[in-house]
Amino acid sequence: MLRINRLNQSILNMETKLRENGGIAMIISLIRTLLLYIVIIIAVRLMGKRQISELQTSELVVTLLISDIAAIPMQDTGQPLVSGFIPIAVLVMCEIAVSVLMLKIPKFRRLVCGRPIVVISDGRLIQSEMKRLRMSTEDLGEQLRQKSVFSLEDVAYAIIETNGKLSVIKKPDKETPTAGMMGVALPNTGIETVVISDGVISEFATKLCNKSSEWILGILHAKNIKLEDVFIMTANTKGDYNIIPKEKEAVS
Repeated sequence: MLRINRLNQSILNMETKLRENGGIAMIISLIRTLLLYIVIIIAVRLMGKRQISELQTSELVVTLLISDIAAIPMQDTGQPLVSGFIPIAVLVMCEIAVSVLMLKIPKFRRLVCGRPIVVISDGRLIQSEMKRLRMSTEDLGEQLRQKSVFSLEDVAYAIIETNGKLSVIKKPDKETPTAGMMGVALPNTGIETVVISDGVISEFATKLCNKSSEWILGILHAKNIKLEDVFIMTANTKGDYNIIPKEKEAVS
């Protein structure tokens, strides 16, 4: 607690000096905004990687609360920054604790997130579940089209997941045939990654396809292409690659 008070006092002293030196509210607001931006980035990273559309109920609530709390000290320079830091830290710790409990206790997860709901079962539309979800036929049709399904007759099962997304299982005779179904053996080319982006080699992507920077530079040398002239280069574990050079700027 003593450290927090000292931190708060140091920030207030810095802001007081800025006011006395003519920095005024603009510089103070800028510094506070940058600091809060860093804190929010750290908070979101601690909560884990998810798309906004994949957030569970508790995660969405925490995200909205963090954005709301962060706005207060940004708008009101009279509020100490610690008054924004502490609630954000508490919310992140609560979210982490809830996530751990959901992993350990299935009943708690069902309580917080709910359960998946089947809206189409064995090709039959379950109207009672749609009414309970307050889901219209237009909503269902839109989500089916997003899954490249354009007829209810093609669907064997459709399930609304706990994050609100629709999972679809087509009827066997409506599935798009794969090479395996047709008895065609395709070669395994392995994972393909972007090893060069805008003239910069990605060490992570290079290792992912079991290649090295020397291998990439050797190919560029053989093709008489400079690294800084490459817009994008992809490669896979078999050694196949594709190079797209940068477009030359037109000389006026």
